[in-house]
Amino acid sequence: MDKYESLVQSVKNLETDFEKFYVKGQAAAGTRLRKGLSDLRKQAQEVRKDIQEVKAQRKAAK
Repeated sequence: MDKYESLVQSVKNLETDFEKFYVKGQAAAGTRLRKGLSDLRKQAQEVRKDIQEVKAQRKAAK
């Protein structure tokens, strides 16, 4: 569950920059937003790898 909570927190952290970029038009917020989304993608990829490992372990245990 820690990985899920980490992903949720990462998305929540991007909320301010979404508003600053799309509503207020701050260009610097767009740069921070793109970096945050890149980091989020990396976190998601790690979770995907973890899921595959768990599936393989469960299959091997049968």
